[in-house]
Amino acid sequence: PELLAQALQELLKEYQRPDLVAVTMTGELADCYPTKAAGVEQILVAVQQAVLPAPVVVWQTGAEFLTTDLAREFPLLVAAANWHAQATWLGRMIPDQCGILIDIGSTTTDIIPLENGFPVPEGLTDVERLLSGELVYTGGRRTPLAMIAQKVPFRGQHCPLAAECFATSLDLYLLLSERHENPDDIETANGKPATQKDAHNRIARSLCCDTTELLRDEAVEIAEFLARQQQEQITQAVDQVLERMVEPPSVVLISGSAVFLADKVVRAHPKLSQLTVTNVAEIFDGAISESACAFAVARLAAERIRI
Repeated sequence: PELLAQALQELLKEYQRPDLVAVTMTGELADCYPTKAAGVEQILVAVQQAVLPAPVVVWQTGAEFLTTDLAREFPLLVAAANWHAQATWLGRMIPDQCGILIDIGSTTTDIIPLENGFPVPEGLTDVERLLSGELVYTGGRRTPLAMIAQKVPFRGQHCPLAAECFATSLDLYLLLSERHENPDDIETANGKPATQKDAHNRIARSLCCDTTELLRDEAVEIAEFLARQQQEQITQAVDQVLERMVEPPSVVLISGSAVFLADKVVRAHPKLSQLTVTNVAEIFDGAISESACAFAVARLAAERIRI
């Protein structure tokens, strides 16, 4: 945490000095902070140090910006409010309709009902959203395989997966060619490249094997099984959200760094597959889709805050 301000300063060197900085966050849950309130406090301190003398405002789940002092006073309103900023911004694409936003990132899935252009979630805090199905802790990159299924089919039997982070969902989609290989990307379970060869090895380790014991074709079959299981987990949460909606959606918005997975969920869903589906990545730059929460909060601040 003590290096966050410095890291932000390095990133900001690529941009013009801002007149205003809008913040939304989810990092307060990181285990380097003893509480969410402490996380909010330390993140805001780092941001303010990094952007001085620019003023800072913070998005909260009441659909407005707070000063940093108020954000510190009411930390649970701003903790993990990033999804709400995104839904508020994207909701205006369907101002007179009911819809549902499915955003799948590297770690989590957000399923947010929309009415007349506004988010109408059942939950606001992370735990409320987990209970409501609006937050699913599964994503297209960082999810350990043992969190997707306890057992996988293997040579006519069902083999338990090792409860270690030997491999993640990234490896499934690398091996299934849903994600492009990137030898320079070493943000993987074992720090080795994001390639199909290394993904095969990581998946093998999840069965306490190596690649001489688990053949590539077998690893692909396991990846296909786990991908279906993950898709089903998300589908069940979608159904939970749909059941509460007063009016069925007519539009589905999909976004996130794993938007391909959101697309698969929608196209396989009996109630959603016939609806109008809008892929945010096809409207905006792909980088905007992947960082939609940050882009959203910047746009909202530009519209609402006068300096």
